[in-house]
Amino acid sequence: MKKYICYTYKFINMKKIVTTSLLAIIALTTNAQTIKNKIEQSFNTFLAQPALKNGIATLVVADTETGKTIYEKNSQIGLPTASTLKVITAITALDLFGPDYTYKTQMYYTGAIDSLGTLQGDIVIKGSGDPTLGSNRYANTKEDVILSKWKNAIRAAGIDSIAGRIIADDSFFQGNNVPGGWIWTDMGNYYGAGISGLNWRENKSGINFNVGTIHKEAAIANTTSDLSYLQIINNVKTGNKGTGDNVYAYSAPYSEKIIIKGTYGLDLKKTIEISIPDPAYDLAFQLQNYLAQDSIFFADGITTGQRIIDAGEIIPKKTADLDVHISPKMSEIVYWFNQKSINLYGESLLKLIGYISGGKTSTSESANYIQKYWLQKLQIPSNELDLIDGSGLSPQNNVTSSAMNKIMQYAVTRNWYPTFLKSLPTYNQMTMKSGTIGGTLGYTGYHQAKDGKKYTFTILVYNYKMSSSNMRQSMFQLLDNLK
Repeated sequence: MKKYICYTYKFINMKKIVTTSLLAIIALTTNAQTIKNKIEQSFNTFLAQPALKNGIATLVVADTETGKTIYEKNSQIGLPTASTLKVITAITALDLFGPDYTYKTQMYYTGAIDSLGTLQGDIVIKGSGDPTLGSNRYANTKEDVILSKWKNAIRAAGIDSIAGRIIADDSFFQGNNVPGGWIWTDMGNYYGAGISGLNWRENKSGINFNVGTIHKEAAIANTTSDLSYLQIINNVKTGNKGTGDNVYAYSAPYSEKIIIKGTYGLDLKKTIEISIPDPAYDLAFQLQNYLAQDSIFFADGITTGQRIIDAGEIIPKKTADLDVHISPKMSEIVYWFNQKSINLYGESLLKLIGYISGGKTSTSESANYIQKYWLQKLQIPSNELDLIDGSGLSPQNNVTSSAMNKIMQYAVTRNWYPTFLKSLPTYNQMTMKSGTIGGTLGYTGYHQAKDGKKYTFTILVYNYKMSSSNMRQSMFQLLDNLK
């Protein structure tokens, strides 16, 4: 009888386990269906608004823990991404190089130092595409910190004067360029700065204005760095109170002239940031001035690696290193890349991907390597990742929300995921990267609901007809279904 009771007890407990498991499965299925229904109804309402009569929106929501798609609509249609594209560049870079990767910038001399302390040769600064050199975002990369370190290295080598030149070697990425899909009205502004083999101060400088009579000239008060080697033509007018910043700079790589147009609000207190046409030359210019303060002079002036190559000459070979500057780690670069949406960082990472993957440094060739990478990793077809740049500034990028969400979901499985997650900003109490350019708004990110469920999502909207702030609020209301 005891044996029978024991078996009966085991049977009853097994029945309870099976019942509990079935109830859990039913609960999960019901929850998934409820979320799917809520999102579907809300997205249909979202699509029906007049602002999207001639536009389109795509949405994908996945269960972060299982990776299964909960809801998707128009997910195979490629759309401009704006800055949401940055997550793809960042994830690819972290996966290829790891969070501890660093760039290296060498400073060396050529020739020999004579008994009087005169270098019978050149000082060469050889870049590797580091986008943080001279940036004020990190303690060890600030302009004054770098220039002081290099001056001390020159002095420590016993060099008191230089019979040659400063050569800012930007040849690693063949000088300074912008992606082919960027538009003219972007390129002269800080967010449209080109990508150089030797970047400097994030390839930008600031201009401060003195406002005057409304509709009359807003005079330039000063610049945040010495730009005396450039011609700046100021056509900026003083705008009415409350009109803010409507100042645009126009220039291109290697321009010697920068034209500034638009209006600067009467009550505005803001430094306007513009792009620098030749960052390597600017670095050499600033270093020359800095060393001159300590009576270290260059007899033959300054030039760049690309200028030497374009003249059919050869960059002199190294005699000895003076300094090797190590950039912040990839994890720190990705943090600011996503937090502040710095386009320069994206273009530098994209070209690094092309160089490490196949020895290519053009933007288009590097973009092809990203396509190949995700075709191999996740079987994402190349036409779902039609990339023009690494930052999303080009309106010609066309990416499906399906591809972006799959790559975002892939990141969750990697050991560097906490680093990536930390880099994403917070909007609407949700962790996500935003993207905004003319006619395009997007968000992609992660969210944990009140019930503990975790979601990975991507939403892209194109050709909408309402203010961006109103469309943004409409998108937030839709995403609130995940809370």
